[in-house]
Amino acid sequence: MRPGCRRPGWHSRPVALAHNRKIARTTLSGTDVIDTPPPVDLLVVGGGINGAGIARDAAGRGYSVVLCEQDDLAAHTSSASTKLIHGGLRYLELGEFGLVRKALREREVLLGSAPHIMWPLRFVMPHDSHLRPAWLIRMGLFFYDHLARRRWLEGSSGIDLRRHPAGEPLDARFTRGFVYSDGWVEDARLVVLNALDAHERGARILTRTRCTALEAEGELWRATLQERTGREHRLRARVVVNATGPWAASFLAGAGRGRATHGLRLVKGSHVIVPRLFAHEYAYIFQSPDRRIVFAIPYERDFTLVGTTDVEYSGPPEQVRIDDAEVAYLCELASRYFRRPVTPADVRSSYSGVRPLLDDESADPRSVTRDYTLELARQPAPLLSVFGGKITTFRLLAEEAMARLEGVLPVRGGPWTAWSSLPGGDFARQGFDAFLRDLAGSHPGLPQPLLHRLARAYGSRAHRLLRGVAQPSDLGAELAPGLHERELDYLARVEWARSAEDVLWRRSKLGLHGDAAAAGRVQAWFDRRQAA
Repeated sequence: MRPGCRRPGWHSRPVALAHNRKIARTTLSGTDVIDTPPPVDLLVVGGGINGAGIARDAAGRGYSVVLCEQDDLAAHTSSASTKLIHGGLRYLELGEFGLVRKALREREVLLGSAPHIMWPLRFVMPHDSHLRPAWLIRMGLFFYDHLARRRWLEGSSGIDLRRHPAGEPLDARFTRGFVYSDGWVEDARLVVLNALDAHERGARILTRTRCTALEAEGELWRATLQERTGREHRLRARVVVNATGPWAASFLAGAGRGRATHGLRLVKGSHVIVPRLFAHEYAYIFQSPDRRIVFAIPYERDFTLVGTTDVEYSGPPEQVRIDDAEVAYLCELASRYFRRPVTPADVRSSYSGVRPLLDDESADPRSVTRDYTLELARQPAPLLSVFGGKITTFRLLAEEAMARLEGVLPVRGGPWTAWSSLPGGDFARQGFDAFLRDLAGSHPGLPQPLLHRLARAYGSRAHRLLRGVAQPSDLGAELAPGLHERELDYLARVEWARSAEDVLWRRSKLGLHGDAAAAGRVQAWFDRRQAA
């Protein structure tokens, strides 16, 4: 099969119908029992960015894939990032030149693959008295500009903050600064689009489904996957991929693999969302006297996103929460730079995630590497575990994962994702503004803010969602600001949304613009759908 080619129809069949083999099936006490199931090539456990990326890459090569995720896609770490596609400017001073170069190269690939959910963003760094000399920072930015070829992004430069629009909201003592480029990404949508592409290329995506049992059977794995309803799926797999993020070590122990060669270090990163602190479209990068980095980024039109923290974490990953000390720290650092103080009372929302970083024995959480490693155990059956990583390098990680499985899986397609767009992203040459004009021309009766949001969320697939829609009433009832029944139906049918939280805080950020009553209406819509 040609790399990247789709197999229409396979994805809609039961898990065990891979390779078009007919089998008998019975139902006993709510359990799917498949009598003589042919093995799937890959069982991917974990629906974050790494799991979804690996599932997509493998399915596009022609392998049969099942992905299971215990919660919603991107329910944890992958929706709790600072939402940047970046090389990691601060990693240069840590000496991680290889990681930075790799990430900068990948930044260009990603920006061209999904221009609806990823786009360039300019960052302003005010020069503070505790920072390195201005000439040294300028040299570092020059290095950052030239470590990898740039196609989509402008280079860096020095700026006079007394005249530049980014200087207006800053404290008057900041007169000099620097501006450079990186990228922005809607992180949870990136995960969903990878899963959607995997699904359309033949993978089976099972959300809210845990891998409850994993046993070796000769050279294969026998797995039991359990939905929240209690329904079970049993299958065999040639390879299991452990992409469980913060749960990677406990998953290995549960699979009888004991301790991994590589260790994980759990670091909590928290963010706060406050009312908009500035009107322009630049973002800021601030470095505190303790050398920690915090960003202030335009967010969802009416807000500013401030983060992140780096705090050692030892609790259950699913229970991570921001604490008062983190809120105070982020507000104090923002207040150090902005004219208008930022206080905990200004915080409208917050989120925290546990980053599963590769343990390099650094004493300081800020210095722990953001690189990744892959560990392949061949006994008792092939199991590939993912340790570490960052959202910018997920595609490379998936490609490397497939390379590691050469000799374990039968040879099929080769690498393909570097030149393939994600669903809805096939308009990069046209440009987003021209695409939006075309969408508005096709639907002149719809409000511009709604069209802009749909274009950003779905790209060219917005045409599918809006097929036959001429005016807002064609979209059904508006259950939350800007969210109609037509879109909810699409998200439930196509993108595995099952709750108000899935829609309002992951597939969109409309929760910031609504209230508890709106969230209740959306949840009631899902409850009615599931009861029907």
